[in-house]
Amino acid sequence: SLLTGTGPEGRIVAEDVERAARALEVAPAPAPPPTEVERVPLTSVRRTIARRLTEAWQVPVFQLETAADMGRVLALIERRRQLEPGLHLTVTDVLVKACAVALCRHPEVNVQLAEDALLRFPSAHIGIAVATERGLVVPVVRAAERLTLAEIASVRGDLVERARAGKLRREELEGGTFSLSNLGMYGVDRFTAVLNPPQAAILAVGRIEERPVVRGGEVVARPMMTLTATFDHRAIDGAPAARFLETVREVLEEPGLAL
Repeated sequence: SLLTGTGPEGRIVAEDVERAARALEVAPAPAPPPTEVERVPLTSVRRTIARRLTEAWQVPVFQLETAADMGRVLALIERRRQLEPGLHLTVTDVLVKACAVALCRHPEVNVQLAEDALLRFPSAHIGIAVATERGLVVPVVRAAERLTLAEIASVRGDLVERARAGKLRREELEGGTFSLSNLGMYGVDRFTAVLNPPQAAILAVGRIEERPVVRGGEVVARPMMTLTATFDHRAIDGAPAARFLETVREVLEEPGLAL
């Protein structure tokens, strides 16, 4: 369609095609279209994220990792959904409950470091990392140890919905004593989360996937999830941190322990 024929009545002949082919062989490649760097001003949320992450980077931390068999959690969620069709229970809700129970059993982890003291909290106020168009925010589920799974699911659903709509109140983002970050829904196997100062601990969880494990001397496939906890070493030592993470795993593998 781009050729002009030189044959009778403007027909395209072989010579026209060959001439065009030779021209294509020597023609320089077209230059890429010019691009411009887009300047995106920092929002107040992004400035706050940058400041707090810089603070967190200066904290001496250590990580501990374990894996939990999530078979009973998945069965629990499925059964609760069957019994209560309107209940939007998720793995994150069970994680919130498990962390709250573990924090109450190990109050030495539910702390913040002050200038000359450790602030130990009587309740587990769990922050949940939520990705929004404006950046990462961490609304808080307060006194999660006192809430049922259904209540946690309701509170979490409301907080996440309003977080993504930019309708959270300031007090709903403050007062957390521990944070939870779940990237399993994005296909992430495991990751290390950055502390959310002034909190002294945060738990990062990856996706649930079938992995070979040994049960009763046999190798079987089980739905496993990796848990990676980060701790402020100024406030928490390795042994209590390990006991806390062990309790989280035990509650996830036997959800009845959370009752």
